[in-house]
Amino acid sequence: MHLYGRFFSVLSILFLMAFATSANAVKGLPDFTGMVEKYSPAVVNISTTQTFGLNGKRISPHHFRMPEMDPDNPFNDLLQRFFGEQMEIPELLHRDSKSLGSGFIISEDGYIITNHHVVNKADKILVTLTDKREFKAKLIGSDKGSDIALIKIDSENLPVVTMGKAAELKVGEWVLAIGSPFGFEHSVTAGIVSAKGRNLPDENYVPFIQTDVAINPGNSGGPLFNLDGEVVGVNSQIYSRSGGFMGLSFAIPVELAMNVVEQLKTTGKVARGYLGVLIQDVTHELAESFNMKRPRGALVAKVLPDSPAEAAGLRVGDIILRYNGQNVDRSSQLPPLVGGSPIDRAAKAEVLRDGKRMIIDVNVQQLPQSEKIARDMKPRQADLHDRAGLVVKDMSSDQRKQLGINMDEGVLVVDVKPGPARIAGIKVGDVITRINNNPINSTRDYDEAILNARPGRNLAVLVHREERALFIPLKLPMK
Repeated sequence: MHLYGRFFSVLSILFLMAFATSANAVKGLPDFTGMVEKYSPAVVNISTTQTFGLNGKRISPHHFRMPEMDPDNPFNDLLQRFFGEQMEIPELLHRDSKSLGSGFIISEDGYIITNHHVVNKADKILVTLTDKREFKAKLIGSDKGSDIALIKIDSENLPVVTMGKAAELKVGEWVLAIGSPFGFEHSVTAGIVSAKGRNLPDENYVPFIQTDVAINPGNSGGPLFNLDGEVVGVNSQIYSRSGGFMGLSFAIPVELAMNVVEQLKTTGKVARGYLGVLIQDVTHELAESFNMKRPRGALVAKVLPDSPAEAAGLRVGDIILRYNGQNVDRSSQLPPLVGGSPIDRAAKAEVLRDGKRMIIDVNVQQLPQSEKIARDMKPRQADLHDRAGLVVKDMSSDQRKQLGINMDEGVLVVDVKPGPARIAGIKVGDVITRINNNPINSTRDYDEAILNARPGRNLAVLVHREERALFIPLKLPMK
């Protein structure tokens, strides 16, 4: 009995220790209640209205002019009396489209941050506070590139949020969102920071904060808080195959959002930095061709004419490794860095050229509005791989001019045989302008480059295709 008693005593002690450990673990979890009570009054619900005609086109119900008629027409006087000079459109001739989103108050006099896509093309913006007061909001400015909009309501002494620093966030840190998913006002969800500096397709200028906080339609534009109750991001997007939350949420860093807000507040628009280069990732194959130990950086595939990059002396084949002191490990990291650069100021780009590192000062200019140039600024992934059975020919001046190629460079691919080039993805109609950073101005240059290339190693072949330029890794077979 004595042994059994000791056994149960030890078992009881172990149970109590396990219970204490469990209690401490629970005690260690964050308590969001105080933060929610303090800051949720500064989070607002936003509803917008767009007016459409039955044909799907947007209309303004108060600005529909009656067609002009002959003054002697017997119906003219009747229509004027019935409808008036500016007639209202009957309800049957228009319908309203409403959307819901969130936002948060940043000043006591009513400035509110939300998403561009929440208020885009809205005819009316209605803001509802936690105390159920409603206000018509005025759009101060909106920026599609960052998905940030600034609106204002006419009020005073409003509750406001406190701004934090997204740069100080750590992966794994707890964060909390407040918003109106599916119209359920002031819903609170929590999670952790999953990653930082995420770049999404077609989003060039935002290094997103990725979280696993439950975000759904209606959360857009709402704040992302850290444990100190500071706003560190603006909830913007989710990745979903179902239309609902799947564990991948993305928020705009608050530093970027506030920079956009200040520009919208002072000028009504956003100016972004511009270098004028077409870039792509450095793959393992391309890294080998450039004698790099590992793939990193943004590979310059094209320098646009009359651009800051051209003026600074950046060249095709340069690999940008750092920009203004920030590492560039992937090409997608460069556009946000450049976009946030001060206009008409010198930026320092550390590049790898012919195996040597150098610093190039670039005088950053404002991004032109041209859609073509904006497209060229997108990082392009090299989706082509390995291994040459090409038939090439010299080009005429007219051909080069028509294809936008410099007057003294390039050979035209007229046939691609089965083999390394076809595997690599080189196509008929491509114009080859460089191989391993050596200019290709004629078929003689091309033949010499292929003849002197080491078998079994990747060549970095620069091709121009449909107004694009990209490096393609081409591996020649062993002899």
